[in-house]
This record gives sequence, C-alpha cells and structure tokens, in this order.
Amino acid sequence: MANARYESAKEIYAKYGIDTEAAIAKLSDIRISMHCWQADDVKGFEGTGELSGGIQTTGNYPGGARNPDELFADLDKALSLIPGTHKINVHANYAIAEDGEVVDRDTIEPRHFKRWVEFAKKHNCGLDFNPTFFSHPKANGLTLSSPDDEIRNFWIRHGIACVKISEYFAKETGYPCVMNIWTGDGTKDIPGDRLGPRQRYADSIDQILACGYDKSQVYVTVESKVFGIGVEAYTVGSAEFSLAYALTRGITPLMDNGHYHPTEVVSDKIPALLVFSDKIALHITRPIRWDSDHVVAYDDETREMMKEVVRCDALDRVFLATDYFDASINRVAALVIGMRNVQKAILNALLTPNAEIKGYQDAGDFTKMLLLQEEIKTLPMGDVWMEFCERNGVCGCSCWFDEIEKYEAEVLSKRA
Repeated sequence: MANARYESAKEIYAKYGIDTEAAIAKLSDIRISMHCWQADDVKGFEGTGELSGGIQTTGNYPGGARNPDELFADLDKALSLIPGTHKINVHANYAIAEDGEVVDRDTIEPRHFKRWVEFAKKHNCGLDFNPTFFSHPKANGLTLSSPDDEIRNFWIRHGIACVKISEYFAKETGYPCVMNIWTGDGTKDIPGDRLGPRQRYADSIDQILACGYDKSQVYVTVESKVFGIGVEAYTVGSAEFSLAYALTRGITPLMDNGHYHPTEVVSDKIPALLVFSDKIALHITRPIRWDSDHVVAYDDETREMMKEVVRCDALDRVFLATDYFDASINRVAALVIGMRNVQKAILNALLTPNAEIKGYQDAGDFTKMLLLQEEIKTLPMGDVWMEFCERNGVCGCSCWFDEIEKYEAEVLSKRA
C-alpha cells in the first residue's frame, strides 16, 4: 500500500515538473549535524554543575545520560531511528579524561576525544566541534572579552586547543569539521563600555585563528546572540559584530534562528549572506518568544529556511546543525523528532517547483506565483517521506516511537 501511495504521489508531483526520485536521492546525501548535548542537558563530563553563560535547560524528565557510555548509547538509538547518515556535533565539555586525570579546558587534547572518533567511524558520521565558553569557574561574566588578561588568555588557549581537536576530527573521519565559536559574554544591566569588550573579543578570536589550521578541513564559524539569562542588556557577540568579524576575516558566519529579535527571520537572511559568503552555517532550533531552544518542529520558519537553502542551490554551501535542549520530554525522542523535522523541511523544499515560482516572480505575475505557492501545500509530501524512510530502513510514520518506549522501559528508566 505504501509503495502504491508513493507511485501516485510521484505522478502528482510530475505534473508540476518535480522529480520525486531526484528529491529522494538528494535528501539521502544531506548530512545534518545532530547535537550531542540534548541527551544530557548540556552537562558534559566535567561535573562542573549548573549551566552558565545565559543558557538554561528546563525540565526533569527521567533518564538523562550521566556518563559517556550512556550518552553514546542514547545517540546510537537516536541515529538508528533517523533516516540517512549524518554528523555529530560535540562540545568541548564532553572531553573524556582517563581515570584520575585532571584536565582543564585550556589543556584538552585530541586524545580526550578518541571515543568520539571511534563512535563516528562506527556510524560513518562526521564530527563538528564547539569550544565551551560557559559553565566554568573562569566563565563568570566575560571570557574572550574579559579585561582580565589571565582569564582571557585561558580562553584563548582553550580556543586554540579546540582548533587542533577539530583538525583531528576532520582527519580521522574524512569529513570537514565545523568549529563554532560562541560565548555568553555580556552584562545584565546597561554597560559603561560597549566598545572595549568587542575589541578584546575580536583580538581574542584573531589570536585563536592565528594558530594555523587547514582551512579546507576546519571551518571556523562565529555565532551571534541577542541576549541570554543574566546578560539581558548587552551581548558582546551581537549579530552585527559576529557577521562583520566573519566576513572581514574570511571565515564562516553562523546563524542560530533563536538568536535574533522575535520579528526577524533567518530565512530572509540566508540568501543575503550567500551573496557575500561562500559558505554559511545554521543552528536550527525553535524559539518561543526568545531563544528558548524548543525541539525543532515542522513549522513555517523551518520550512522557509530550508526552502531558501534549496532554492538558492546552496545545499553544498550551508552547514546544517540542530541545537536545542529540552529536559521536559524523553531526550532521545527529542533528538529524533527534531532531526526528522529538519529532513522533512528539506524534502518539502526539494518538492517545490522553485524555478517555476521564480519565473512568475521575474515576469511580474504575482497572481500565478501566489496560486502555485498555495496549491503545492496540499500535495502528498508525506507519501514521498514514507518512501524515503523505507528506503533508508527506518519507519516513516510514528511507529518509530515504539522503539523509544521500549528503550525507555529497558534502559532509561533504570537510570537513577
């Protein structure tokens, strides 16, 4: 029955000039970077305690990963329920030290991430990386923008160490590594100096980049933010700063669609940046009123972002990654739901007659453009999605959740 429905959908889309086979093939080649920190509420393996840096995880659903073995098991289960082959996005606070070894963030080395490489190779995954400029005794307020040279130099050393680890990831996995720089630097109330911290921040990143690395294998990105908890009044790494820095240094700008004012949409920013930057990166989340990091939904903005990536013919120019953390629901299910929704949004974009819509726009026929945009909304994309999942050996409907319930009963529920 499912195959018959796909054949029918294939014929329907063909009437609009859309090749569903080509869409499925292209979607199969797209790697999305799945963030590891959803599985354990961004705690990592250092035992440093509560989050800092303007971010917060809410909820107390049982079964969060407590150690590397549990985290890898959860990621393994999530990947088994997501069609295709992807990447894993790792934060520096997920370093795995030997028993009794004391390692601070400025002294982490590739060997502390050997198990991540082993996991990636097992799943034919690439690895992306993030320095962790939060949840640390030296991350109380300012890090790379700190006026205290000792603190600032500590974090510069951390950034350089992370560049070396990123090169290690790329070399070992065979896939380029995106290394994203984001800090929660800022002030709770109106600052007396907005310029100085930004000058120091720029100088700090300059020093990190000056360590030397293979730019064909490591793509350093800089991520902006509007505000965070405890830094409501002033964020050093604002959108203007981060974009200007990336474009003047020849590195990759990264946009998180939760890091802008509520009336801004990243979907409109994607084609703007593609005019000037060879590559850009996205952290895909779902903000509700602010950067609340809800699980990615198959919602309007997720679809619009993926439409812009596809219609700009930029699937090979945009690094896609998920970024959210919800501790109020089953954490493994949250990973699967978000990743599959990004894939659905990409498929929706691939099944859109973009050339025809553009043609109507260029011809000034906005009536037909609107008509076509509305008509395609009710086409049977779900049947194509089911076919895509079936070909990738995973369930296309909600039956995949049976595996989650079984995993929760047999594994997650036993974690005290």
